[in-house]
This record gives sequence, structure tokens and C-alpha cells, in this order.
Amino acid sequence: MVDYKETLNLPKTDFPMRANLAKREPGMVEEWDAKDVYGQIRKAAAGRPRFELADGPPYANGAIHIGHAVNKVLKDVVVKSRTLDGYDAPYVPGWDCHGLPIEHQVEKQQGGHARERLSPRLFRKACREFALEQVDQQRQDFIRLGVLGDWKNPYLTLAPRYEAEQLRAFARIIENGHVYKGYKPVHWCLDCQSALAEAEVEYEDKTSPAIDVRFPIADPEDFLKRCFASDSGRPAGQAKQIAIPIWTTTPWTLPANQAVALHPDFEYSLIEQDLGQGVECLLIATELLESVLSRYGAGKPRVVGTCRGAALKGLMLGHPFYARQVPVILGDYVTLEAGTGAVHTAPGHGHEDFTAGVENDLPLENPVGPDGLFVAGTELFAGQHVYKANNQIIAVLKERGALIKSEPFDHSYPHCWRHRTPVIFRATPQWFISMDKHSLRKTALKAIEDVHWMPDWGQERIAGMVENRPDWCISRQRVWGVPIALFLHHETGDLHPRTSELLEAVAKLVEKDGIDAWFDLEPESLLGDEAGDYEKVTDITDVWMDSGLFHHCISTVRDEVSYPVDLYLEGSDQHRGWFQSSLLTSVAMHRRAPYKSVLTHGFTVDEHGRKMSKSLGNVVAPQKVFSTLGADVVRLWVAATDYRAEMSVSDEILKRTADSYRRMRNTARFLLGNLHGFDPASHQVAAGDLLALDRWAAGRALSLQEEVVEAYRDYEFHLIYQKVHNFCIVDMGGFYLDIIKDRLYTMQADSLARRSAQTAMFHICEAMVRWLAPILSFTAEEIWASMPGERGDSVFLSQWYEFPPEAGVTGAIPWDTVIRVRDEVARELERLRDADQIGSALAAEVELYCVPGLKEKLDRLDDELRFVLITSDARVHDIAEAPGDAVAASDVEGNSLSILVSPSKHAKCARCWHRREDVGANPDHPEICARCVENVSGDGERRRFA
Repeated sequence: MVDYKETLNLPKTDFPMRANLAKREPGMVEEWDAKDVYGQIRKAAAGRPRFELADGPPYANGAIHIGHAVNKVLKDVVVKSRTLDGYDAPYVPGWDCHGLPIEHQVEKQQGGHARERLSPRLFRKACREFALEQVDQQRQDFIRLGVLGDWKNPYLTLAPRYEAEQLRAFARIIENGHVYKGYKPVHWCLDCQSALAEAEVEYEDKTSPAIDVRFPIADPEDFLKRCFASDSGRPAGQAKQIAIPIWTTTPWTLPANQAVALHPDFEYSLIEQDLGQGVECLLIATELLESVLSRYGAGKPRVVGTCRGAALKGLMLGHPFYARQVPVILGDYVTLEAGTGAVHTAPGHGHEDFTAGVENDLPLENPVGPDGLFVAGTELFAGQHVYKANNQIIAVLKERGALIKSEPFDHSYPHCWRHRTPVIFRATPQWFISMDKHSLRKTALKAIEDVHWMPDWGQERIAGMVENRPDWCISRQRVWGVPIALFLHHETGDLHPRTSELLEAVAKLVEKDGIDAWFDLEPESLLGDEAGDYEKVTDITDVWMDSGLFHHCISTVRDEVSYPVDLYLEGSDQHRGWFQSSLLTSVAMHRRAPYKSVLTHGFTVDEHGRKMSKSLGNVVAPQKVFSTLGADVVRLWVAATDYRAEMSVSDEILKRTADSYRRMRNTARFLLGNLHGFDPASHQVAAGDLLALDRWAAGRALSLQEEVVEAYRDYEFHLIYQKVHNFCIVDMGGFYLDIIKDRLYTMQADSLARRSAQTAMFHICEAMVRWLAPILSFTAEEIWASMPGERGDSVFLSQWYEFPPEAGVTGAIPWDTVIRVRDEVARELERLRDADQIGSALAAEVELYCVPGLKEKLDRLDDELRFVLITSDARVHDIAEAPGDAVAASDVEGNSLSILVSPSKHAKCARCWHRREDVGANPDHPEICARCVENVSGDGERRRFA
């Protein structure tokens, strides 16, 4: 017997079947660095149209998590796809490096109370060193993810020049009239001992002591005259007191109470009720009577009378435990959602309360210090922590007969997003950016309309937040941050008249020596003889100002980024964070948004929709995935998931992603293996001379490329995954590549039929490696290095593949119809194989019975039909000739096809495995068919393939 294996053109490639990404990818990262691929891309892209994506800075604190990976991969996909699309798309990564979390970590490293033990300069030095360590750690993980960028020269908000530019931007915002110093309630973190911005507050569930408290009416006669036009119907003589009850979940704010608010238009009912202290009269909003009395466990009351809230304006009430009176005020912010319809008002502890206090000329006192302790002089509670004082306040209320009800209440409450602890509202002197003084809110809302928001609900979301947000508190009482480098007059509190000039002088010092230059500054060096009249501000700016002023700082310090940029891309939480701080600072400076488009992605959850939590054990660490499945699997998962919603991830989901990856890799490997020995320069067949099936395959790839490029431009990455995966599995693996194996393996190496197929595969491979590159960056580089022909150091130095002009012309063969016929035949073959009537498809012969129109289409394939069907023989007949045992096809041109499959009676060719009657016809080659004899001997013609 002759071994014909050596006569076959079997696949050969160095591109391994087993990806082994976890071990192979680090070497590719090193190679990118050694070849300076990012630098080469910048040189190659010079002069192209610019596309600029802004990198919202991650915080320099702790190892990256799966959310970081999502964000950075999405940005990388955008940048790489735009590069392939013919743009100059630089990527300048950066980090937020100031703020409390770094201070907190430094205190932990240095030991307790480090901020008090170390000098401010040494503490800032420790913070700077810690932040830079975190930057290095995170940078390595981002690089390991396959993200290409200027990693050796990122922007850092702690860089002296960046800090200096922030001061210059701040000066511009002051010049435009948006900054003021005011005394207002702000979110105050008792752990930070500092004000918090809206974006630093998250709402979480909390159990609070909910209490109903009597505020006795100081002058019952005055009240009764307001409520009743005559004496008839007045409370019975046995009523011992008249009170207005309030409901609150913050008992600790009662020492600061200065009023009780009623809604002017609500109806209030005066009821007689015995709540354990004898019959008394209470004034409660009529619509809330039932729910209030149910809470009190009281029976049906006697309604004495009703009145509108407006009638009681200015009525004086007794404070429940202090010897002072407080007025009834009116407020539209009073609701009927809960409580009694009467709202306890403490101007020092709430936005609405404070506004009401200003409007009604109430004391604006805040009796709580920065540490959460009642300040000295606070009667009954001085020195007590506000939360610990709750119980004593309730005890005092009970003792004084003012407490009606006390019970635990579960509700959503603001928490510090760093410490996860409840915050309080506390009135303090702070620096603010006014939302309305110079139409900042109105201008910002108009600017939002000029931005392309993706998904489109992002526009409504950020507009709602801007429309309803209070003034932005930008000052913090900390040491690690950019200073509010201002001088205030000791007596008037006014800014120095040369503030802009002084800020520029400070900026020049900071540009040289960093923020220490301000804190070390002696005022005399800038103010001269005026120094004694002015106070140097020691507050620092909110860290959201650091990142929010990115648009100015980066466009000033880096040539690669201009203003405005094309795209901001971050998580959906940034509508209240970076998107908003960037918008407000940009509008305050330039009256326009700093971005043309904004794209948001969702958060990561496990397969059950739960948030990632160490306690639940469902955290997926990207570092672990790098070291097991590889970074390309992470990247593929990100791209395959519709990131506009929550993104489910788990070990099982990633394993399924790895399976999908392997199927696409195997397609690439088949292409590369069969391109072995193919020289595009000399072996490539002109597009017009390609065989019809090869023209179809190249045309299918060209059509898909148009869809892929459009999807990249529209940021529809999950569609790219679906389309390319389907192309690999269905169009290639399930049809085209399956058919051309015979041609590739058994035809003469230089035959037209084989070179035509190789040419089509070459076009497909050239296109597909680019489709994959933004997502499967490591694998694409691996494919690129294994492809025939001369090429650059990286696929990222190329652009979308240009198919030959005639590649999409498929000729006269109706391939969609052929594919449907092939699917029907395959189903029948599978049925007979399951019944053990045939072995492989090549052991069968097929008879097709068709209506004239379909028969004419299939007749165009002639003898090639058997190769399309991968059977040893296939013949087409008129439908009228169909025998009774032929099986009617269900889905081909109106049931116009019947199929009859039978086992072949001929011998099997030892070389091509087809069963043909001419096997053994040649005595020199008794084991192979005549076609194989021609191909082995070299005498065969380069046959035409349909």
C-alpha cells in the first residue's frame, strides 16, 4: 500500500491551537514596549484627522478591580478601532492623586493620628509617595490588560504643573463670578471631619430612631382665634394643652430647632385625643390623620375644627426641652408623604431648613462641632456625640412629657462613599460655586443639549441632577490637595482685589515646587505691607475639582489632547461625578461642555445580578483571570456584554467566554495553516478570476467588514462579537472552510482551485485580524505575526483592510439558496447517520428533486454540487421524478425540494476519502480515484470550481 499522506497539502502553522494566553501575553507586552508600538502608532498617525478620548482618572488607591478593567478595555477598544479607522487617536492615561482616601491610608501606614503627629509638609510627602506607589501598581495591571497608551508619561493630578493649571482655571472661574464663600449646611463626614460634595455621598439603608414630639402652643387663645371665627366648637374645657406634633428621624437635631414649618395650603385638623396624659388637642394635617393616629395606637378622635396652614404663620410654640419659643413658618417643601404635616426646622442642619431660616430671619446656629460632638454651651448635651445623644434626647423628651412615640425606622440615608458611614448636615463656612448667580445652571442645561449622550437616557439623567443640585461646595478641611489659594480681608471677608494676579503668582510657585509652595508661603512675599490685613485660606479644593478641571489642565500641559474632546467614557455613576464636575467647571470657564459625546457603561454584577462583595464571595479579580484564562478573555467578555446595562460576570461566564474565544481562534488557525507557503505577491489570484465560492467568501467578509466598522463607530461592541463569532462558526466553519478542505488538501499545490481558495482566505485573514485587534489585541498580534506577506511590527500600525474592487461580486451562483439546500441535506444525512444507515457524509450519495427554477440554479454547480454538499455524489432531477421515499425539504423555495440519500456502493479513495466508481481504475494507483491520480501525477488540469 502507498502512503498518500505526503502527497496532500496539509495545514502547517506556528500559530498554536492552544492559546496559553496567561503565559504568552506578558511576553507580548514586553515586545510592545521594546518596539515602542505606541510611539510607532503616533508617528504613523501623524497628520490624520484627530479623535480624542479623555481618560477619566481612576483614583490612585488600591489594586484595580473588575470595574476598572471594564472601563479601561472599553476605552482601549475605542482608541484602537479609531486608529484602524484612519484617525490619530492618542491615549493619555491619568490618575486622581489627592483626597481623603490617600490621607486615610497614610494614617494607617504611619500609625494612629499621623496627621497630628507629622508636620503638614511631611504628611503631604507621605501622601505623594503613597499615591505614586499606587499609580505604579495600577499601571502595570492596565498594561497587562493589553491597553496601549502613553504609560511612561501619564498625567497625574499631583504633578506640579497640573496643580498650577488648576489654580489658573480656578482664577478664571472666580473672574467669571461663580465662586463665593458662604455659611450653609453641607454634607459632613464625621470620620473625614470635612465637608463632602454631592458626588461623595451615597445613599444606603439605615435604621434611625423615629420620634413624634409635641411642640406646645405658647398662646392657646391666639391659636384658637386664628382657627375659629367664634367660640362655638372650641376645644372642651378639659383639654389640658394644645400642641403641634412633628415627626423626625434625627432626634439629635432638636437642640438646633428654631421653627416648625406648615404648608400654607394644606388643611390641618385640630383633634381631641387621650394619648396617656389626659385629653389633649393636637394639630395634624387632615390627610395624615389616619396614618398618624394608627402610629400612635390611638382610637378615633373628635375633630374640633380645621384650618389652613397659612392662618398660623407666626404662631409661637414652646421648644420641647429648651426655655425658648419658636415660630410657625410656612414652606412649600412640607409634604404629605410621611410625618404629621408639620416639619421640625433646624437651619443649621439642612438645605431647605437653612433656606427657610434665611427667609424667616431665624437663627442659623449649628451646635455641632466638626468631630460630631455638641459644642460647649449646648445645654444638656455639650460634649456628647450626636448619635450617642439620640437616646438621651429621647429620654429628656419623655421626662418633659414632649415625647408621643419612639420607634426604629428603616430608611435610605446619605453615607460617605469612602467610609460607608452616615453623614450629617452641618452648617459651616465653606467655599461654593454658585449654580444660579451668573446663570451657571441655565447655561449648563443648555450645554447638555448640545452633547451626544449614549445611551440617550444619560441626557435626561444629568439634566435632572444639574437642575436640582444645590450650590457646589468645593472646599475641604484637609491637607492633601490643591489649595484654595486666596487671601481674605480680616474685617470685611472680601477677596483681595488683585486675586487673579495673586493666583497667577501662586501658580508659578506651585509649578516649580508643588502645592507645598502655597502652604509654606509667607503672605508678606506676595502682599507686602498689606499682609497684616489679610488671612491666608488654608482649605483645599474638593478632589472633584482636580478631575473636573481635566479639560483645562490636560489641554494646556499636553499637545495630544485639545478642548473640547470627542468623547468621555465612564461608568453611569459619573453623571453625578466626573461628567458633572467637568461640565460645570467647563461651563463656568467657557460656557460650553468639555466633551462632544458621552458614553456610559453599567456596573459589574454576578450571574445572579448581585453586586460584587467579598462577603458574598462573588468578587472576580482581573489579576486572577490574567493569570489563568488570559487578558484577551477579559477583553472578549467586556466586548461581548452589552455594557449599557449591568454587566454580569462570574467564573462560569468567563469560562463560556473562553470557549467562544477558542472557536474564533480555531478559525484563525485554519486560515493560517492553509496559507502556509502562500506568497501574496506571486500566488494571489486576481479578484475577477477567483472561483465563485471564493468570490462569495471574500464578498461575505467585505460585507461583514462594513457592518463591523459601523458597529465600532457606533460603540456597539457586543454586535461585533456576535457578528464575527457567527462568521467564524457559521459562514466559515459551518460552510466555506468545510467545503474547501478537499480543494486545499487534495488539489495540486499550485492549481487555480487551491490558489483561489488561498487568496480568498488571505483576504479574509487580513480583514479579520483587524476586526479582532481592538478587542482580542494579543491574539490579533499573534495572528498578524503568523500571516504571509510583508507587514509592519503591529496590526495597530495598519488600517481597515482594503478588499480588491471585485471581491464582492459573487457571480451567477445563488449562494443563499445553495446554503439552504445544503442545510436541508445535512439534516437528512444526520438523520441517517443516527440510524446507522451511513457513516460519514462522504459515504453517501444524494439525489435532489426540484421544481424547474431551483433545478436550474443547482445545475449551475454541475459536478461541484457534491463538493458543496460534502458527499461522494450528488445529482439533480425534476421534482416529478421524485420517488415515494424521497423526503420533502421544509424550507427551500416553497417546499420545492425533495431529498433522497443512499449509501454509496463504490470503494473509498484512500487519498480524498470520496467513494467513486473510478477508484482502482488506474493499475499504478489501485487505491485512489481518477481525480487523485491526476493530482498525484501532476497531469491533472487545474479544474474549474463553481
